[in-house]
Formats: sequence, C-alpha cells, structure tokens
Amino acid sequence: MIKIIYGFKRKEGMSVEEFQTYWRETHGPLAALIPGVRRYVQNHTLPQLYGGDNPPAYDGAAELWFDDLDGMREAFKSEENAAARDDEKNFIDHSDAFLIVAEEKPVIE
Repeated sequence: MIKIIYGFKRKEGMSVEEFQTYWRETHGPLAALIPGVRRYVQNHTLPQLYGGDNPPAYDGAAELWFDDLDGMREAFKSEENAAARDDEKNFIDHSDAFLIVAEEKPVIE
C-alpha cells in the first residue's frame, strides 16, 4: 500500500478548535467517500502547543491510504475527490501546504 501525507495550516481567522471540529465533523466524512481510499487518518496538532512564542508550523496532516499508485490516480479523478478538494477552501490555507506520496518502511513495529 501507499499513502499520501498532506500537511497544512488552518485558514486565517479560524480558531484551532473551529479548524479541528470542521476537519473532523464536516470534511472528514467527505474525504472518507473518496473511492479507493483504504484508510483515512487525521493527525491534529495538540491544542496545548498553541499560545506560546513558537506556534506549531502546521495545524495537522492527513493520511490517505491506497492499494497502489494507480488506485490513487483513479481516486483523484473522482467526483468525491473533487468535492473534498473544493471543501478544503473552507478550512485550509493552501499557501504553505505539502503533499508527500510515500510507502512506509517500518523500523519499529
């Protein structure tokens, strides 16, 4: 299996709580509908890390798992993926997002 790791910041003016709630309760169910996704994980930055002199660089990272690269490419063509991507403008600041397509190489299991 392969996975996408997608890191991003919340939209300006959105609180951490608003961002995390929207991502989990509104966007999450949309992303879960993308065909071919075998696993979907949201990694939320811990709220207690905010408020200091060095705020977190990113507010979260999503992981989407696929059987293979072809499956991922097909999923990206779907209407469900288009709907999820369109919804991102409601809570993500895309100016400093990153996307990694990866294969895990476990070191400790």
